[in-house]
Amino acid sequence: MRQFVADRDWKQFHTRENLAKSISIEAAELLELYQWGEAPDEARVREELADVLAYCLHLADDLGVDIDELILEKIAKNESKYPVDKSRGKSDKYDRL
Repeated sequence: MRQFVADRDWKQFHTRENLAKSISIEAAELLELYQWGEAPDEARVREELADVLAYCLHLADDLGVDIDELILEKIAKNESKYPVDKSRGKSDKYDRL
């Protein structure tokens, strides 16, 4: 991805703000595929999901974030907020368990 961006001289457009906006925009395009409750075309879902993930990876790279570490930290945090004995089979927010 770095090479793809470098080859096109796009780094100048990839500010953290623009990357965050692009994540939201692409996520909305993914959500739009499910808007009317029908099963969307899987190829289009994959395409939009790839866009969301690519922008997330670009932002993480710009921030110097280790993605694996970031996710493991978040899982650990969620484990304390959503203990298995209180949250199993429930979709309640942690402050309502």
